[in-house]
Amino acid sequence: MKRTNAIVVSFAASLMIVAACGENHASSEANPAPPENPAPLQPAGKEFTYNFDGDPAGKTPAGFHEALTGQGGAVHWVVKADPSAPSQPNILAQTSTDKTDNRFPLAIADEGSFQDFELSVKFKSISGEVDRAAGLAFRLKDSNNYYVVRANALENNYRLYHVVNGRRVQFAGANFKVAPDEWHELRVECVGNDIACFYDGEKKIDATDDTFKDAGKIGLWTKADSVTYFDDLRVKAK
Repeated sequence: MKRTNAIVVSFAASLMIVAACGENHASSEANPAPPENPAPLQPAGKEFTYNFDGDPAGKTPAGFHEALTGQGGAVHWVVKADPSAPSQPNILAQTSTDKTDNRFPLAIADEGSFQDFELSVKFKSISGEVDRAAGLAFRLKDSNNYYVVRANALENNYRLYHVVNGRRVQFAGANFKVAPDEWHELRVECVGNDIACFYDGEKKIDATDDTFKDAGKIGLWTKADSVTYFDDLRVKAK
């Protein structure tokens, strides 16, 4: 009788494990991304600069919209004053602190699409227990399909990913100290399938990838509970 009970318990535990695996698999699948409003392809030499100094505090800046890759609560991108800003007085901050690991807030710029370009931003990592990340998204089709290069002040590394149907896959990277609470610069030069990524003016990644060949939007990116400040977002078409 004891042996029979053990078999029943074991069978029930197996069913629970299978069910849990099924839930995890389902939760890892991306929800369909809402389509992006079309943005005109920018000709070579066309440049945009966003310093957020003319935008009202407490709101998402004009010309941007919020989006989310993955799961978790709503994202929160707001303009706020920061006396340490590289260009005074304002910065753009991602302030939501949802700890969902598979959660990637985006602030997407709506004015243009870019195929070949130079893209840069200043960032400062403020806080985060799960992650302390700052990223640049580019050739973005929608919130589930784009490239992103990001620096992480918890892991002390720099990573380049493609995100396809919400699934993030690294294809290049470098390891070095990413100091929190200090302003740094991310920069990307993208021509054809060549992608060069710089950190504070030094080339750290030189890669090729054919996942996204067409023009797409640009944006800012964080992960999980990262509270990150951004300033002086610049993009120039090549």
